[in-house]
Amino acid sequence: MEERRLALNDPDTSSKSFRLDGKIAVVTGGGSGIGRAIALRFAAHGATLRVLDMDDKDANATCQPITAAGGRASAHRCDVTSQAEVKSIFGELFRSEHLHILVNNAGVSHVGSLENTTEADFDRILRVNVKGYYNHVLTSVGCMRGSGGGVILNMASIAGSAGLSDRFAYSMRKGAVIAMTYSVTKDYLAHNIRCNCISPARVHTPFVDGYLRKQLPAREQEMFEKLSKSQPIGQMAHPQEVASLALFLCSDEASFITGVDYPLDGGFCNLRG
Repeated sequence: MEERRLALNDPDTSSKSFRLDGKIAVVTGGGSGIGRAIALRFAAHGATLRVLDMDDKDANATCQPITAAGGRASAHRCDVTSQAEVKSIFGELFRSEHLHILVNNAGVSHVGSLENTTEADFDRILRVNVKGYYNHVLTSVGCMRGSGGGVILNMASIAGSAGLSDRFAYSMRKGAVIAMTYSVTKDYLAHNIRCNCISPARVHTPFVDGYLRKQLPAREQEMFEKLSKSQPIGQMAHPQEVASLALFLCSDEASFITGVDYPLDGGFCNLRG
């Protein structure tokens, strides 16, 4: 009983856990879906947000509820494929501030097997989803290395390790993100930079609804249920669930965790079949 009382009085179990007060976080692709959920969750836990997105309207829509609630956030239009543009934005933002957290989330999707993935499709996936991540990791490491370190979190997917049918280019790019995470971890651990990635299974985002509405309008509900049940748990993840794991991995509570690919998959990898 005495041990239990001591544990409950431990300051490490207080409500201050998972706080990001005083920390500045960049979230790419923060204008919608998973990126927006992460930005909002981080802001609710005290972080200052820099929301990067190709769509000004979406980025501002993410920042609006944060600032309305008294938080700190700014929206920035960014073409992730342009290293010069990424470096210019980071140079302006972090000339006198310390970048503490990068969440690499911006990307595009693609449906298709090897044979119906065109060269243009392949190049686009590489440019946005691999080079885009590289541009932000490279620039962030430059900011963090001389300022005491930081945290890099890459959004990957179970497609990168388990593979998904009819998702050749998508699986390829997510595998590259996982490998990038491992490499950066080893090279910059000595500079106090942690790097992890999250690999969700299917997440119910506006992309899913839009794809089904456009491609399968007569079978939209049927296909939604089929996709949901492809996870053994029987449903898709919600963006807020990804945001909860992201918050943990970017908080000081996860200071002993680096170089890990976290599956958030409803049992897909271990229980299917």
